[in-house]
Amino acid sequence: MAVKVEAALKKGIEFHKAGHIEEAKKLYTAILEVFPGHPDANHNMGALAFGIGDFKASLAFFKTALAVKSTKAQFWISYIDALIHLKKIGDAKAIFVEAKQKGMTGKAFTELEQRLHKAQQDVGSGFKNQDPPRDKLQNLFNLYTHGKLQKALDDSKELLREFPNSAILYNINGTVNVGLQLFNEGMNSFKKALKIKPDYVEVHNNMGIAFKDQGDQEKAIKSFKQAIEIKPDFYEAYNNIGVVLKDQGDQEKAIENYEHAVKIKPDYVEAYYNMGNAFKTQGKLEEAIEAYNKAVSIDPDYFKAYNNLGNSLRERGKLEDSIDAFNKALIVNPDYAETHNNMGITLQEMGKLQEAIEAYNKAVLINPKYAEGYNNMGNTFRNQEKLEESLGAYSKALSINPNYADAYNNMGNSLREIGKLEEAIEAYNKALSIKHDYADIYWNLSLINHLRGNLIDGFELYEYRLKKEEITVRPARIPFKWDGKQSLRGKHFLVYEEQGLGDTIQFCRYLPLLEEKGAKVSFKVKSKLHQLLGTLKTKADFLSEMPLDERIDFESPLLSLPYLFGTSLSTIPGQNPYLYAQEDVFKTWKKTLSGDTFKIGICWQGSKRPLDIGRSFPLSLFEGISKIPTVELINLHKGEGNKQLEEISFLLTTLGSQFDSGPDSFIDTAAVMMNCDLIITSDTAVAHLAGALGCQTWVALKYIPDWRWMLDRTDSPWYPTIKLYRQKIRGEWIDVFKKMEKNLRDLLKKANTSSDSGASPPIDI
Repeated sequence: MAVKVEAALKKGIEFHKAGHIEEAKKLYTAILEVFPGHPDANHNMGALAFGIGDFKASLAFFKTALAVKSTKAQFWISYIDALIHLKKIGDAKAIFVEAKQKGMTGKAFTELEQRLHKAQQDVGSGFKNQDPPRDKLQNLFNLYTHGKLQKALDDSKELLREFPNSAILYNINGTVNVGLQLFNEGMNSFKKALKIKPDYVEVHNNMGIAFKDQGDQEKAIKSFKQAIEIKPDFYEAYNNIGVVLKDQGDQEKAIENYEHAVKIKPDYVEAYYNMGNAFKTQGKLEEAIEAYNKAVSIDPDYFKAYNNLGNSLRERGKLEDSIDAFNKALIVNPDYAETHNNMGITLQEMGKLQEAIEAYNKAVLINPKYAEGYNNMGNTFRNQEKLEESLGAYSKALSINPNYADAYNNMGNSLREIGKLEEAIEAYNKALSIKHDYADIYWNLSLINHLRGNLIDGFELYEYRLKKEEITVRPARIPFKWDGKQSLRGKHFLVYEEQGLGDTIQFCRYLPLLEEKGAKVSFKVKSKLHQLLGTLKTKADFLSEMPLDERIDFESPLLSLPYLFGTSLSTIPGQNPYLYAQEDVFKTWKKTLSGDTFKIGICWQGSKRPLDIGRSFPLSLFEGISKIPTVELINLHKGEGNKQLEEISFLLTTLGSQFDSGPDSFIDTAAVMMNCDLIITSDTAVAHLAGALGCQTWVALKYIPDWRWMLDRTDSPWYPTIKLYRQKIRGEWIDVFKKMEKNLRDLLKKANTSSDSGASPPIDI
């Protein structure tokens, strides 16, 4: 029974703090029915009565609490305060003396003595603080808590005509006015309340909240501090100061105030929740997680804390834990659309795309005006390559919020993927009209320019990638920025990698161009590429770590070099090949791959990043090519895609566990490629390596490919030995492979015919 009573008391206090007065009252009453003398339940019932101005009822409860537990200072303070409000100043003075005799001291009692002295003066001057009857105040309070603000306002005005000296009535009237967006009227009421009762801390706090909601942050903080001056342990004001400081961007000071609040009140759940939000804004995810966990340990029903905990866990990479937190939030509040939406985001990151769609559907079913839910649903559809469905979701988001720049951007991406470039540009421009500095839009416009072969404008706009929020590479810093015109003679130029391995392989060709201008070049790049890049005709130093600033004169991310050199279709650095296999490794694989077969190195699957969706194709599509006489397929693929080896029935030469198993990337791959007659690959780093090595290569491309392959062309200006095979229908690979198979059969037949006639020309692939 004791456990149940304490649990009921704790829950009642939570309701009390949250303003759910009736719920709190029910729980306190239930406790008193079992234990009429329960000191805390009596005290808290007294506090409820005191809060609505029923000081007579509060006095009875406070008296009972004090009689049972006279060692608790707050019980004495509450009892004396009730006597003061009932104008029983003599009784209040007597009880105060008794409290002092029993050892009650401290700042709170000093402040109580001041209130008692002021009350005595007010009585002596004939001043009256007249309050309405309890039932009328209770009715006002009920109207306010149930959202019937206009009725509460009308009733409070009527009561003020009858009780013009009621501070509590002016406080209620002010709060209701502010709730109705009648800020000036609310402030006037608060000021009248303070004229009657200058030390009314709740009014100072409410004024602060009103100022905050109006955007007047300085006045808000001033009001909260005034409340604290009157009552130094007024933890709500510390929390509210923290909220304002967070909005101002001062997360550190905000956290200090939240910490002060919980120091006063260790179970102050709101402060822990707000503290978590501030830590999350700082990117201090572990601290945020700790604060949210503290909040839900105090209040297991705090679904918003669970929701934000889930978001922090997701950002921390703890996806399963994130889902668990969201589920706990939904147990408490199954109709919280934001949590369904956030769960969808986590499920999407986990690759559970259909489950993500279901989560977003729940979010928008609960809140049909939830534009963000529709936008996220569109992104997931896009990740599933369901582009028409994604466009429908984005359109729905925009019908709800016509100024949703992200939705216009995402719509543009889907339109680009289905080849509607003009419509994509229109969507991007709409996003820019809403958000002029939207770096992602300029990035996306750069991709369209590249697809159309306009490299000059494409690379200029491509520089906006460095302003994208999620970018991980630093832009060239102002003191070290090269404008493409300054002399590099005798200068030390630092270049640093960015994006994927394929990008590094494609654009490392620019390093010799810097050397031609007289620069000493250092290239900060993953150590696993050092050996491969060591075959590049350059004297560049390959570094694993950034050098000290004093060692460099200029710097640039790798993919900014095409822009700095003003690259167009006609000025792409043309040396080919520009990378080479190591001779000893080449010879080793030549012995391993001996024989008269026509050797084709193949790769079928790339990254599973959203950016790379649609580039991969099933290994099984090589079956037709495998049946061509003399053809030998050689597996160049590493990683997850090799699971498909179990599903095929045709022969495929695998190169063993030692194939590129060391710390260096592509050393064996490059040598094997050089021993092949042809490479057939998806759009992966393998394609770029094959092109850089000058290998005859066929690349299978999705309907709208990555920007560097452009549109319509069968060749690549970046790699002269690459031939491009493009989808004619989005998502359809069968025709691509049928065409490759036919071309290969024709070429081999032609070669055999030439051989029979005594000639041995090379096969033009």
